[in-house]
Amino acid sequence: MKNNKELLKLAREAIECEFNNKEIRFSEDIKKKFSKKQACFVTLTMGGELRGCIGTLQARQELWKDVIENACNAAFGDPRFNPLRKGELDKIHIEISVLSVPEKLGLGKDVYDKIDNKMGIILKKAWNCSTFLPQVWEQLPSKTEFLEHLSRKAGLGKDDWKESEISYYRVEGCEE
Repeated sequence: MKNNKELLKLAREAIECEFNNKEIRFSEDIKKKFSKKQACFVTLTMGGELRGCIGTLQARQELWKDVIENACNAAFGDPRFNPLRKGELDKIHIEISVLSVPEKLGLGKDVYDKIDNKMGIILKKAWNCSTFLPQVWEQLPSKTEFLEHLSRKAGLGKDDWKESEISYYRVEGCEE
């Protein structure tokens, strides 16, 4: 899946169609090829900086649908950013991460040694939940720092990861 140009093209066309108020058109072949229910994240960057990232943790629809939905949401619905402007479309870089089914590890303090930098991590404590894709390890290579940032992202204290439920997933990714 490293260079799956079809999914990347689908994501870009979905964003383009939103700008032009058109319905996206693609082949039945795409629907067949990506008909398995899978969860994905679509990440948009511009000039190496994050510009939008939206996804799903649980498979709830066919992959082709998840790519379209998450591409549009990353471009226009990520609350951390203003909606993408038409002039930015040619400047964005698209990355798609297809997730494996998440697996529970246990409480953070008990599973610290099981966590590695190939994992996407889901942290959950009560109603608070957050995730980082495995790519975030590139910016936060220290395991403790990674977990502290993830804990803060969930709206918790930096050390609350130790008492939080930790799950992980793997990703297969492709990018432009």
